[in-house]
Amino acid sequence: MGSRTLLLILGLHFTLLGNIKAIDCPRGLIAKGSQQCDDTDECNEWGSTPPCGSNTTCYNTYGSFYCHCLPGFVSTTTFKFTPLTGECKDLNECVQKPQICGNNTICLNTIGSYNCRCQPGFRVSTDTGRCADIDECNETTGICGVGGDCQNQKGSYSCLCHPGYSNYDNKQAQCSVLTCDQFKANETPGQTVPGLAGLLSLMRNSCLVLSNSGDAAGGRLTGEVLLENVFTEMDSLLSHDILSNSREVSGLLGTVEDAMKLIGPQLRDNHTTMETDHTATELAVRRGQTPPTGPISLANDNARLDTSWETATGNGTYRGFALAGLVCYKTMEKSVNNSFQYLTDADADTDADADTDTDTDTDTDTDTDTDTDTASKPSYQISSKVVTALVSNPATEHLTQPVILTFKHLQVRAESSEMNYTCVFWSEGHVHEEGGAWSRRGCTKVTSNATHTVCSCTHLSSFAVLMALYPVQNTFELRLLTWLGLSVSVVCLLLCILTFWLCRSIQGTRTTIHLHLCVCLFIADLVFLSGISHTQSKGGCRVVAGLLHLFFLGSFSWMLLEGVQLYLMVVLVFNTTIRRLYLYAVGYGLPLAIVIISAITYPDGYGTTQHCWLSLERGFIWSFFGPVCTIIILNAFIFIITVWRLAQKFSSLNPDLSNLHKIKVFTVTAVAQLCVLGTMWIFGVFQFQEEGTVVMTYLFTILNSLQGALLFIMHCLLNKTVWYGVGVCVLCVCVCVCVCNTVLCCLHQVREEYGKFLSCICTPQKKRYSEFSTTNPFSSQSQVHTHTERERERERERERERERERERERERESVNLCPCSIVCPRGQGVPKTQGSCRYDDITKLLQCTSLLPLPFQAWSVENVPY
Repeated sequence: MGSRTLLLILGLHFTLLGNIKAIDCPRGLIAKGSQQCDDTDECNEWGSTPPCGSNTTCYNTYGSFYCHCLPGFVSTTTFKFTPLTGECKDLNECVQKPQICGNNTICLNTIGSYNCRCQPGFRVSTDTGRCADIDECNETTGICGVGGDCQNQKGSYSCLCHPGYSNYDNKQAQCSVLTCDQFKANETPGQTVPGLAGLLSLMRNSCLVLSNSGDAAGGRLTGEVLLENVFTEMDSLLSHDILSNSREVSGLLGTVEDAMKLIGPQLRDNHTTMETDHTATELAVRRGQTPPTGPISLANDNARLDTSWETATGNGTYRGFALAGLVCYKTMEKSVNNSFQYLTDADADTDADADTDTDTDTDTDTDTDTDTDTASKPSYQISSKVVTALVSNPATEHLTQPVILTFKHLQVRAESSEMNYTCVFWSEGHVHEEGGAWSRRGCTKVTSNATHTVCSCTHLSSFAVLMALYPVQNTFELRLLTWLGLSVSVVCLLLCILTFWLCRSIQGTRTTIHLHLCVCLFIADLVFLSGISHTQSKGGCRVVAGLLHLFFLGSFSWMLLEGVQLYLMVVLVFNTTIRRLYLYAVGYGLPLAIVIISAITYPDGYGTTQHCWLSLERGFIWSFFGPVCTIIILNAFIFIITVWRLAQKFSSLNPDLSNLHKIKVFTVTAVAQLCVLGTMWIFGVFQFQEEGTVVMTYLFTILNSLQGALLFIMHCLLNKTVWYGVGVCVLCVCVCVCVCNTVLCCLHQVREEYGKFLSCICTPQKKRYSEFSTTNPFSSQSQVHTHTERERERERERERERERERERERERESVNLCPCSIVCPRGQGVPKTQGSCRYDDITKLLQCTSLLPLPFQAWSVENVPY
């Protein structure tokens, strides 16, 4: 069985080998039978996937095939090709045969074919089947508007505008009224801006040319040239910072907006950007027979405008073009950083109903709020660049679709309980005489972070983002700390003033400097305590701010003099005094000159809405911080030199240790004093800034309260010389009291003596007893007279005894009244004398009479010179 199977397999193998060897057909043929080859139809054997590809026809041949392109297609090689040698591509009949559609037509190529249609201004004639001209002037009534005449042309038409009308060189646009009064001299707010007359004249002439007016002078300029001229003039104006009030700001902003609306339609390109040193501008223009649609976005480095072409076109008559523009002013925020007087919380974040309010309503609300407490109202400052957003739509007061403006902040700062951002626009048509101001009406804040704020506004104008800074509320704890601290400081400064003024034994140049330093701080603290927050009266607030400016500057001037005097003590050992005239000139004259110059330069800089202090506007605060920083730097330099020279003197071979130690103490106290006062005003910078915080307020209040106590401790309590001088002053006062008591006692004794003398003179002499003796014979009468005389004598004796008793009583009283002149306390070996006391027992004497204060009872006077 196995051998038979093997034989069958072997036979089949040899049979197959025989067939293979029997037939070998060429390519394109297939063997049919043992000795015959037959053709293969390649075009059909592939089924739905022809071998020639798309847009072709396949033709079979014996042993092969070829390809041919369909009509409307052409081979990339030869007419007949194979898939390996070529392919079919579309034939552009419109290019191969330009006149394939005839005249006044447009050929549109399609895949494998083409279409024909008439050019704009033509249509297929029903008579000839060809494209014939359309007479738009007859078919469309009012196609050029009431201010233009239509002229038909082959395939088109043009509008010729009447004088006073213009289509901005768009010949197929309607002629609209073009007024040039906004550029007319003496009839525009722009005339109030110095240097803007040339720009207004240029724009007026261009406007007159466009309006076909015969008053135009000179030739016509292109839109690009006009745009360049406008911003060249703008750079010249903004570089000189000539905008001094809101009326000039309104004039400039209005002129730029009118100029962009006039120039935009004359630009050749649909998108134009221009950037200079002070401005950045982007304009987009669309022209056509139908209004453009869709979103539009304009942006620069500082702001972004998102709106739509529907907003730019408006709901009125389409004039053949649409314009949108964004102008950014890079340096104008300084000129408009003070026009916040009409911002109120009532119109913040208004809704749709509030958008219909007029500026008059807003101003009325503002006026009613003037009587409220201004301390709770926020202050404002510009937090972004000022931009002008404009469109060709003339009716932009109430937009149906709000525009979105995104502003980049001038400084990175997130919102907090003390600050938030608000969106505002510049209201040029303000009813107040100032000419314009910032307003919130119609603008709301969509979102905000530390770097950007997104605003939504229902009208167009010039916009910006404001930083609303809410003042730190004066809590009860802060007010209590201020009153207690400053009261302690004032009392300590008063003690210092009395000490330096009354104690003659410590008088000198340094004491004079300390006296006037304390006087300046004393007055400044009193004014600060009584008037820093009384902002209701503008005039009174300015006076308070001026006094604070003067006396705080004076305190730093006297500190500078103290540093100079220490330097003289170390360097010029034998000439350390400074004439008082020079002291007063620097200590009071220099601050007074600074205050006078500041008041003349910018009188409105004194007093703000929150404090009676210097304003931050125009950098006016630096009229105080500038001199203060200069004095601190000079004093620091002087103290460094003084310490260095002191170190040299201590290291010398024969140092005067007592004098050097005294100068060392003086230097240490002066440095400590400068550090405390300087640090206080470092925190004061942040305290009086608009973004002052609670922490800075508390630190400034604490340091301001400590300065008086610090001066009293350093210059009085820790100064032995002052203790000695005060002790001598107290002793002198007590001795004067004793001398006065002695004089009074002596006057009392003199009065008694004069009384006795006068009584002796005025009393009549009594007759003696012998005078009554007589030879009268009547003896009984003589006896009676004798008895009477004896009684009178005894009465006089008793009277003299009583007089002596009264004299002794007066003597005892005189001893109590005149302790120093009569009785001296007994000390160690000190004799009791009448009318004089030794100096060593004055302290004990004063203790006995309770005239010496308790702190001085333990003080020794053994070193006091006689």
